[in-house]
Amino acid sequence: MNKNSQNTWKVGLFVVVGILLFMVAVYLIGQNKNMFSKTFQLRSTFKNVTGLTMGNNVRFGGINVGTIKSVEFVSDSSVVVLAELQEEVHKYIKSDATASIGSDGLMGDKVLTISPGTKSKQLVKNNGFIASTEAIELEDIMESVKVSADNAQYITYNLAEFTDKMNNKNSMLSKLVNDDKMGKSLDATLNNMQNATKGLNENMEAAKHNFLLKGYFNKKKRAEEKKKEEAKEKAEDAAKQKAEDAKKKKEAEAKKLESNKK
Repeated sequence: MNKNSQNTWKVGLFVVVGILLFMVAVYLIGQNKNMFSKTFQLRSTFKNVTGLTMGNNVRFGGINVGTIKSVEFVSDSSVVVLAELQEEVHKYIKSDATASIGSDGLMGDKVLTISPGTKSKQLVKNNGFIASTEAIELEDIMESVKVSADNAQYITYNLAEFTDKMNNKNSMLSKLVNDDKMGKSLDATLNNMQNATKGLNENMEAAKHNFLLKGYFNKKKRAEEKKKEEAKEKAEDAAKQKAEDAKKKKEAEAKKLESNKK
Protein backbone atom coordinates (compact mmCIF):
# COMPACT_ATOMS: atom_id res chain seq x y z
CA MET A 1 0.00 0.00 0.00
CA ASN A 2 2.84 2.35 0.87
CA LYS A 3 4.57 1.42 -2.37
CA ASN A 4 1.41 2.28 -4.40
CA SER A 5 1.10 5.62 -2.61
CA GLN A 6 4.69 6.52 -3.38
CA ASN A 7 4.19 5.66 -7.04
CA THR A 8 0.99 7.72 -7.19
CA TRP A 9 2.76 10.66 -5.54
CA LYS A 10 5.67 10.45 -8.04
CA VAL A 11 3.31 10.27 -11.02
CA GLY A 12 1.34 13.24 -9.71
CA LEU A 13 4.50 15.28 -9.16
CA PHE A 14 5.70 14.41 -12.65
CA VAL A 15 2.37 15.49 -14.16
CA VAL A 16 2.35 18.77 -12.21
CA VAL A 17 5.95 19.60 -13.22
CA GLY A 18 5.15 18.72 -16.84
CA ILE A 19 2.09 21.01 -16.82
CA LEU A 20 4.12 23.85 -15.30
CA LEU A 21 6.89 23.44 -17.88
CA PHE A 22 4.29 23.35 -20.66
CA MET A 23 2.70 26.57 -19.37
CA VAL A 24 6.09 28.29 -19.15
CA ALA A 25 6.96 27.19 -22.71
CA VAL A 26 3.60 28.43 -24.01
CA TYR A 27 4.12 31.76 -22.24
CA LEU A 28 7.65 32.24 -23.60
CA ILE A 29 6.60 31.32 -27.14
CA GLY A 30 3.57 33.57 -26.85
CA GLN A 31 5.73 36.46 -25.68
CA ASN A 32 8.08 35.96 -28.60
CA LYS A 33 5.21 35.78 -31.08
CA ASN A 34 3.30 38.70 -29.46
CA MET A 35 0.37 36.45 -28.52
CA PHE A 36 -0.22 38.05 -25.10
CA SER A 37 0.53 41.71 -25.83
CA LYS A 38 -1.30 44.45 -27.69
CA THR A 39 -0.11 44.73 -31.29
CA PHE A 40 -0.59 46.71 -34.50
CA GLN A 41 0.08 45.78 -38.12
CA LEU A 42 2.11 47.28 -40.95
CA ARG A 43 2.32 46.42 -44.63
CA SER A 44 5.04 46.98 -47.20
CA THR A 45 5.40 46.03 -50.87
CA PHE A 46 8.54 44.42 -52.32
CA LYS A 47 9.55 43.17 -55.75
CA ASN A 48 11.55 40.34 -54.19
CA VAL A 49 11.34 39.17 -50.56
CA THR A 50 14.62 37.18 -50.82
CA GLY A 51 13.58 34.26 -48.59
CA LEU A 52 11.47 36.14 -46.02
CA THR A 53 8.75 33.83 -44.67
CA MET A 54 5.91 33.88 -42.15
CA GLY A 55 7.19 33.82 -38.57
CA ASN A 56 10.49 35.64 -39.25
CA ASN A 57 11.38 38.47 -36.90
CA VAL A 58 10.75 42.19 -37.40
CA ARG A 59 13.40 44.56 -36.03
CA PHE A 60 13.29 48.23 -35.14
CA GLY A 61 16.42 49.91 -33.84
CA GLY A 62 18.18 46.52 -33.75
CA ILE A 63 15.55 45.03 -31.39
CA ASN A 64 13.01 42.32 -32.23
CA VAL A 65 9.62 44.06 -31.99
CA GLY A 66 7.37 41.72 -33.97
CA THR A 67 6.96 38.91 -36.48
CA ILE A 68 5.92 38.40 -40.09
CA LYS A 69 2.26 37.37 -40.28
CA SER A 70 2.00 36.76 -44.01
CA VAL A 71 3.82 37.10 -47.34
CA GLU A 72 1.42 37.29 -50.29
CA PHE A 73 1.73 37.85 -54.04
CA VAL A 74 -0.44 40.64 -55.44
CA SER A 75 1.05 40.46 -58.96
CA ASP A 76 3.91 38.78 -60.81
CA SER A 77 6.29 41.53 -59.67
CA SER A 78 4.82 42.66 -56.34
CA VAL A 79 4.76 40.96 -52.93
CA VAL A 80 2.99 42.40 -49.87
CA VAL A 81 4.51 41.62 -46.47
CA LEU A 82 2.27 41.92 -43.42
CA ALA A 83 4.10 42.47 -40.12
CA GLU A 84 2.65 42.43 -36.59
CA LEU A 85 4.49 44.69 -34.13
CA GLN A 86 4.28 45.47 -30.43
CA GLU A 87 2.04 48.46 -29.72
CA GLU A 88 4.69 50.08 -27.52
CA VAL A 89 6.86 50.90 -30.55
CA HIS A 90 3.96 52.40 -32.53
CA LYS A 91 4.74 55.91 -31.24
CA TYR A 92 8.24 55.78 -32.77
CA ILE A 93 7.28 54.76 -36.32
CA LYS A 94 6.34 57.70 -38.54
CA SER A 95 4.50 57.59 -41.86
CA ASP A 96 7.76 58.05 -43.82
CA ALA A 97 9.42 55.02 -42.22
CA THR A 98 10.93 52.44 -44.58
CA ALA A 99 11.18 48.65 -44.53
CA SER A 100 14.05 46.56 -45.82
CA ILE A 101 14.98 42.87 -45.78
CA GLY A 102 18.21 41.73 -44.17
CA SER A 103 19.79 38.65 -42.63
CA ASP A 104 20.19 37.58 -39.01
CA GLY A 105 23.95 37.19 -39.32
CA LEU A 106 25.82 36.15 -42.44
CA MET A 107 23.86 32.96 -43.11
CA GLY A 108 20.94 33.37 -40.68
CA ASP A 109 17.19 33.73 -41.25
CA LYS A 110 15.82 36.72 -43.10
CA VAL A 111 14.45 39.58 -41.00
CA LEU A 112 12.37 42.64 -41.81
CA THR A 113 14.10 45.81 -40.62
CA ILE A 114 12.10 49.01 -40.12
CA SER A 115 13.98 52.32 -40.27
CA PRO A 116 12.30 55.30 -38.54
CA GLY A 117 11.19 58.30 -40.57
CA THR A 118 13.03 61.59 -40.30
CA LYS A 119 10.79 64.29 -41.80
CA SER A 120 7.20 63.33 -41.08
CA LYS A 121 5.70 63.90 -37.62
CA GLN A 122 2.58 61.82 -38.32
CA LEU A 123 2.49 58.30 -36.91
CA VAL A 124 1.87 55.44 -39.31
CA LYS A 125 -1.68 54.09 -39.14
CA ASN A 126 -2.56 50.60 -38.03
CA ASN A 127 -2.54 48.24 -41.02
CA GLY A 128 -1.04 51.07 -43.11
CA PHE A 129 1.62 50.83 -45.81
CA ILE A 130 5.20 52.05 -45.49
CA ALA A 131 7.79 52.42 -48.25
CA SER A 132 10.33 49.68 -48.92
CA THR A 133 13.93 49.54 -50.09
CA GLU A 134 15.08 46.57 -52.12
CA ALA A 135 17.76 44.38 -50.56
CA ILE A 136 21.11 43.81 -52.23
CA GLU A 137 21.15 40.25 -53.50
CA LEU A 138 24.02 37.90 -52.70
CA GLU A 139 24.28 37.18 -56.43
CA ASP A 140 24.90 40.90 -57.12
CA ILE A 141 27.67 40.99 -54.52
CA MET A 142 29.28 37.86 -55.95
CA GLU A 143 29.07 39.29 -59.47
CA SER A 144 30.82 42.47 -58.30
CA VAL A 145 33.49 40.40 -56.56
CA LYS A 146 33.95 38.33 -59.73
CA VAL A 147 34.47 41.48 -61.83
CA SER A 148 37.04 42.78 -59.33
CA ALA A 149 38.81 39.40 -59.31
CA ASP A 150 38.91 39.33 -63.14
CA ASN A 151 40.40 42.84 -63.22
CA ALA A 152 42.99 41.87 -60.62
CA GLN A 153 43.87 38.78 -62.64
CA TYR A 154 44.29 40.84 -65.82
CA ILE A 155 46.52 43.38 -64.02
CA THR A 156 48.58 40.57 -62.49
CA TYR A 157 49.03 38.95 -65.91
CA ASN A 158 50.21 42.22 -67.47
CA LEU A 159 52.57 42.85 -64.56
CA ALA A 160 54.02 39.36 -64.91
CA GLU A 161 54.47 39.86 -68.67
CA PHE A 162 56.22 43.21 -68.07
CA THR A 163 58.50 41.65 -65.45
CA ASP A 164 59.34 38.77 -67.82
CA LYS A 165 60.31 41.23 -70.54
CA MET A 166 62.44 43.17 -68.09
CA ASN A 167 64.27 40.00 -67.06
CA ASN A 168 64.78 38.89 -70.67
CA LYS A 169 68.13 40.38 -71.73
CA ASN A 170 67.27 40.04 -75.43
CA SER A 171 64.06 42.10 -75.20
CA MET A 172 64.04 45.71 -76.42
CA LEU A 173 62.61 46.94 -73.12
CA SER A 174 65.39 45.30 -71.11
CA LYS A 175 68.04 46.70 -73.45
CA LEU A 176 66.51 50.16 -73.25
CA VAL A 177 66.58 50.15 -69.45
CA ASN A 178 69.74 48.17 -68.71
CA ASP A 179 72.01 48.43 -71.79
CA ASP A 180 74.34 51.45 -71.67
CA LYS A 181 75.02 51.23 -75.40
CA MET A 182 71.32 51.35 -76.18
CA GLY A 183 70.91 54.35 -73.91
CA LYS A 184 73.82 56.18 -75.55
CA SER A 185 72.43 55.35 -78.99
CA LEU A 186 69.05 56.78 -78.00
CA ASP A 187 70.71 59.95 -76.67
CA ALA A 188 72.63 60.31 -79.93
CA THR A 189 69.40 59.93 -81.93
CA LEU A 190 67.70 62.63 -79.88
CA ASN A 191 70.70 64.95 -80.30
CA ASN A 192 70.63 64.39 -84.07
CA MET A 193 66.93 65.24 -84.14
CA GLN A 194 67.58 68.45 -82.17
CA ASN A 195 70.43 69.40 -84.54
CA ALA A 196 68.24 68.68 -87.55
CA THR A 197 65.49 70.91 -86.15
CA LYS A 198 68.02 73.65 -85.46
CA GLY A 199 69.38 73.36 -89.01
CA LEU A 200 65.88 73.54 -90.44
CA ASN A 201 65.19 76.75 -88.52
CA GLU A 202 68.44 78.23 -89.82
CA ASN A 203 67.55 77.27 -93.40
CA MET A 204 64.13 78.87 -93.03
CA GLU A 205 65.73 82.05 -91.73
CA ALA A 206 68.14 82.07 -94.66
CA ALA A 207 65.30 81.49 -97.13
CA LYS A 208 63.60 84.62 -95.87
CA HIS A 209 66.56 86.67 -97.10
CA ASN A 210 66.76 84.91 -100.46
CA PHE A 211 65.62 87.30 -103.21
CA LEU A 212 63.68 84.52 -104.93
CA LEU A 213 61.62 83.75 -101.82
CA LYS A 214 61.74 87.18 -100.23
CA GLY A 215 58.54 88.29 -101.96
CA TYR A 216 56.64 85.29 -100.58
CA PHE A 217 57.74 85.89 -97.02
CA ASN A 218 57.11 89.64 -97.29
CA LYS A 219 53.61 88.96 -98.58
CA LYS A 220 52.97 86.56 -95.72
CA LYS A 221 54.30 89.10 -93.23
CA ARG A 222 52.06 91.87 -94.64
CA ALA A 223 49.05 89.57 -94.41
CA GLU A 224 49.78 88.85 -90.76
CA GLU A 225 50.26 92.56 -90.01
CA LYS A 226 47.01 93.39 -91.81
CA LYS A 227 45.21 90.77 -89.76
CA LYS A 228 46.61 92.24 -86.55
CA GLU A 229 45.56 95.75 -87.62
CA GLU A 230 42.02 94.58 -88.37
CA ALA A 231 41.78 92.87 -84.99
CA LYS A 232 43.08 96.04 -83.31
CA GLU A 233 40.55 98.23 -85.16
CA LYS A 234 37.71 95.90 -84.18
CA ALA A 235 38.77 96.07 -80.56
CA GLU A 236 38.96 99.89 -80.69
CA ASP A 237 35.54 100.12 -82.36
CA ALA A 238 34.04 97.84 -79.74
CA ALA A 239 35.57 99.95 -76.97
CA LYS A 240 34.24 103.17 -78.53
CA GLN A 241 30.77 101.67 -78.93
CA LYS A 242 30.81 100.52 -75.33
CA ALA A 243 31.84 103.99 -74.14
CA GLU A 244 29.07 105.60 -76.23
CA ASP A 245 26.48 103.19 -74.86
CA ALA A 246 27.59 103.94 -71.31
CA LYS A 247 27.46 107.68 -71.99
CA LYS A 248 23.93 107.44 -73.45
CA LYS A 249 22.79 105.35 -70.51
CA LYS A 250 24.22 107.87 -68.08
CA GLU A 251 22.52 110.77 -69.89
CA ALA A 252 19.19 108.92 -69.90
CA GLU A 253 19.45 108.27 -66.17
CA ALA A 254 20.30 111.95 -65.56
CA LYS A 255 17.26 113.07 -67.58
CA LYS A 256 15.03 110.65 -65.72
CA LEU A 257 16.32 111.86 -62.39
CA GLU A 258 15.78 115.48 -63.41
CA SER A 259 12.20 114.82 -64.57
CA ASN A 260 11.44 113.08 -61.26
CA LYS A 261 12.68 116.12 -59.33
CA LYS A 262 10.33 118.40 -61.33
